[in-house]
Amino acid sequence: MTFAKTTVFALTGVSMIALSACTDPNDGYRNTRNSAAIGGLVGAATGALVSDDQGKGAAIGAIVGGIAGAAYGGYLDKQEAELRNQLGNNVQIVNTGDRLIVTMPQDILFDTDSATLRPDLTTDIRTVGASINKYPDTTVQVIGHTDNTGEASYNQQLSTRRAQAVAAVLINSGVDSRRLQAIGRGEDQPRADNLSPEGRRQNRRVEIVILPNS
Repeated sequence: MTFAKTTVFALTGVSMIALSACTDPNDGYRNTRNSAAIGGLVGAATGALVSDDQGKGAAIGAIVGGIAGAAYGGYLDKQEAELRNQLGNNVQIVNTGDRLIVTMPQDILFDTDSATLRPDLTTDIRTVGASINKYPDTTVQVIGHTDNTGEASYNQQLSTRRAQAVAAVLINSGVDSRRLQAIGRGEDQPRADNLSPEGRRQNRRVEIVILPNS
């Protein structure tokens, strides 16, 4: 079989996986299949590049990449489902297929202009810490964000201190500090406009980004 035909077959197979992954937005395993599709496409391309028999390399790469991608996505799907059952309603979880983003509004964690966590509101952070410990093959970014009220330099410092405060709770929950990075974004990455109280409220947040190790 020619390289072109084999490659077409390999890519067609993983494309079918991708299409099936998009049919049901409520499917709890959609990210497993999305990751399988992406892994298959990448594997096919890589296999074709490194193999002497490019057609065979593409086909094998698609299969291997698809299996690896499915495992990668399934890891996140399982952790996402557990966190949704454990966390409070104010916490948002987004599974992009290659990472989990756990968003906590700063208004429920900190008083105004403060980087000191309210002691009665750290339960959800500790729950995330327990989950991170349960799934050790990941690295974690804790990212602080603010609205645009006040000086940008002050907001940058405040967001960094708040990210560090949340990271400290994760460390106290047993998470290895070498897996964590605390980052302040200040007002630079709003998720809504800053023209209304509601928009500013959405922008004040701390994100815990869980990234499976490659």
